[in-house]
Amino acid sequence: QVQLVESGGGLVQAGGSLSVSCAASGTIVGINAMGWYRQAPGKQRELVATITTRGITNYADSVKGRFTILRDNAKNTVYLQMNSLKPEDTAVYYCNVLNTIGSLYWGQGTQVTVSS
Repeated sequence: QVQLVESGGGLVQAGGSLSVSCAASGTIVGINAMGWYRQAPGKQRELVATITTRGITNYADSVKGRFTILRDNAKNTVYLQMNSLKPEDTAVYYCNVLNTIGSLYWGQGTQVTVSS
């Protein structure tokens, strides 16, 4: 069993910054990629950013240049630093972990609200 515990998020004005983190614990076979997704009301869950064990990153076009994903392999923790936030960034943010045998785990989600 793998547990993902997210923290951070909250309410911020447009143009502000927030960070969220996600720590993986439990029986971890071997983590491959870690990432963040988000889901706004009435919309499908979408990719925000991912990072591999080697630090290769991938970002959604909508967040490039504003968000940064970081990873601490020793702590099995992934971070998302969000700058220049926009109201359209408002969503529940979910972290996920893909292990080396193809199992995918999700966190419980944390709310990020950006006011205009």
